[in-house]
Amino acid sequence: MNIVLIGYRGTGKSAVGAEVARRLAMNCVSMDARIVEKAGMSIPQIVERYGWPGFRDRETEVARELSGRDRLVVDTGGGVIERPENMATLGANACVVWLKASVDVIVSRISGGSERPALTSGKSFTDEVAEVLTQRKPKYRAAAHHEIDTDHLSIDQIAHRIVDIYRAVCGQ
Repeated sequence: MNIVLIGYRGTGKSAVGAEVARRLAMNCVSMDARIVEKAGMSIPQIVERYGWPGFRDRETEVARELSGRDRLVVDTGGGVIERPENMATLGANACVVWLKASVDVIVSRISGGSERPALTSGKSFTDEVAEVLTQRKPKYRAAAHHEIDTDHLSIDQIAHRIVDIYRAVCGQ
């Protein structure tokens, strides 16, 4: 069984995923890193050349690839839930955990990042995060087996909760 971490950028998926994998002696795979590796270009370059649909096609391909493996911690991109087939595929052999954070916390954590192109145009960064998060919340909620609010928790605390959840689900 895998652990799949979903949530908006800045909720801790990458850092927590690495720590959970370490604690459970599992491999951690970043879907975004795998997409970049396979495409041979950065995410902004993929989006510029192929648009968001082209990026999402690559994301769906990687979701299928990873779903066939076992004992992975999968650090998904924030938009993986945009295509229901991604979560159906990834969730078939996984405990899906939604890492949540407030708009203010997300903005403070990722305000300097440039690894992702804008998802909306003509809006402030905070307004974009709020708008996209509002649209995605129902999708995250529908896809998740468990939710963890990361606003006031350390990486260690979040990882501890996920390990406990995984052990309860898998009987380990």
